[in-house]
Amino acid sequence: MLHFATVANKSRIAPIGNVATHAPPLTPRSIVLSVLLGSHPPRMHVGRILQFTALFGLSEGAVRTALSRLVAAGDLGNDEGVYTLTSRLLERQAEQDSGRDAPPTTWDRSWWTVTVLPDRRTMAERRAFRTRAAGARLGELRPDVWFRPANIELPAGAFERDHDAVVTRSPLLAGDDHELARRLWDFDAVANTAGGHLDALEQSTEQLERDGDDALADLFTSLAAAQRFLRVEPQLPTELEPPRASAAVRTAYSDVVERFQLRLAAFFARND
Repeated sequence: MLHFATVANKSRIAPIGNVATHAPPLTPRSIVLSVLLGSHPPRMHVGRILQFTALFGLSEGAVRTALSRLVAAGDLGNDEGVYTLTSRLLERQAEQDSGRDAPPTTWDRSWWTVTVLPDRRTMAERRAFRTRAAGARLGELRPDVWFRPANIELPAGAFERDHDAVVTRSPLLAGDDHELARRLWDFDAVANTAGGHLDALEQSTEQLERDGDDALADLFTSLAAAQRFLRVEPQLPTELEPPRASAAVRTAYSDVVERFQLRLAAFFARND
């Protein structure tokens, strides 16, 4: 089953209210990873990948080059032309899948705190940690100090292998929950960004109804951007008055992706 999550290009993430919302260009690499991240199970034959990427006007040579580089980098495995995600990207897939879930309605007022211990880290180490923190939906209070309400669990194993971070869970003994949440996330920016995704999904859906297969690539791009937003949208408890537009994006994404799946399945059937 495909529901088309997408992978963020880490070098192009631009935080707005601590939510990564800038949509990087869909390169052959990102399109290939996106379609596999959205596949359950996450495996696909090269022929099907080439059919899909042709919707974006990509040449077979460019796609095969991207596949070879992804295998060489350890992002994909290849078994006689069937490509699969490796373990690192399976973690990313789980993070993205969770973005489609509504947050729990109850909260015991405790917070997760993740603190980085080393004073000095390499740029690669900082980027890797920031990626894990974003996947855990944490907000950065100041450099190397991250928080989020404990209404959701941290992703399994997200920081267990990181011996340079301390993770705690407790209620605030001093300070205000609402004030802290608003320091971690710019609610107005999150709401505005969510509204932009809602508009894009609506326009792309209308284009699909009007133009058929010719609009599949544009709708995929809108879905990819919305999923990228949902991957890091904070999923706050209702007590903290989070932007309602985020829930609207979640609902719209689920509806639109079903239409996309049906149209794409028909496209594949006609081209088999």
